[in-house]
Amino acid sequence: MEFQLHISDWELTVPFRITGSEWVNTRSLVVQLVDDGHVGRGEAQGVYYMGESAESILQQAQAIGTDIRRGATLDDLQHLLPPGGARNAIDCAMWDLECKRQGLSIWQITGIKPGPVTTVFTIGLEETPAAMAAKAAAASDSPILKIKLDDHMPFEKLAAIRAVRPDAQLVVDANQGWSFELLQEVLPKCVDLDLAMIEQPLKRGGDDELEGFESPIILAADESCLDTSELDTAARRYGMINIKLDKTGGLTEALKLARAAREKGCKLMVGNMAGTSLSMAPSFVVAQLCDFVDIDGPLLLNYDEAFGLEYDNGVVSRIDPRLWG
Repeated sequence: MEFQLHISDWELTVPFRITGSEWVNTRSLVVQLVDDGHVGRGEAQGVYYMGESAESILQQAQAIGTDIRRGATLDDLQHLLPPGGARNAIDCAMWDLECKRQGLSIWQITGIKPGPVTTVFTIGLEETPAAMAAKAAAASDSPILKIKLDDHMPFEKLAAIRAVRPDAQLVVDANQGWSFELLQEVLPKCVDLDLAMIEQPLKRGGDDELEGFESPIILAADESCLDTSELDTAARRYGMINIKLDKTGGLTEALKLARAAREKGCKLMVGNMAGTSLSMAPSFVVAQLCDFVDIDGPLLLNYDEAFGLEYDNGVVSRIDPRLWG
């Protein structure tokens, strides 16, 4: 088997800010597996807050090149690499290759029934409520908005967005930017804003105060739940789990996490670390199992992969088999 790796660089339409970080482009690892004329592909960005970059996950992938060329399986891969971007890119390429080998769709192989999903559109962090409201107003064709916030005027920004988008469903992502005291202060004010959920208000490893805490708005774990090994703790603190393939290390573990979280009574969201439609396509599979969907990465880019996902007022209906799966 041929094992081909390269880093791709995609420019964002505008700089994208969250708590503590800003990006003007997204760099990803792309894996191609070639076997008997069949090509399987996968893409990953890595988990930046765990110290991963396109370069570091490329090195991780290169380190197991001999195993992959000798025919390592999906099960082998789960033991060859830890969860993270490198395993994600290879895992998704393996799923794609298996579809090509068998002449079957990802839906036939997984047994998951496909259907259209509505993705959020992300409103990046800005300094003022007016600036964030302007971005929300401009996204008038997006029925669900995901609002990035930090600890600077969070309620004021949300109120400004709600004023210009009374029609939209709003979800919030604080990206670990709040304290428990700020969360307690903001929650009562936000009830009347009709927020659907608040994602990762507290720091990873610093959210033990959420055990036993009853929130009037459902809280979702992102950074606090990377994979199934962290589910037990996260499920005691959060009512929803945000699954990202870069965190889980691929579609294989993502599907396990989705099913395990459901068994614990958690709601589900599928998210992304940005990237092209090649990154979003496997997440579209997980999206079929989720209550909320965040696969808007390509909408933030100047260009996308050929045969990419098509977005119609936030609705994604299918994966083009020429892209993946």
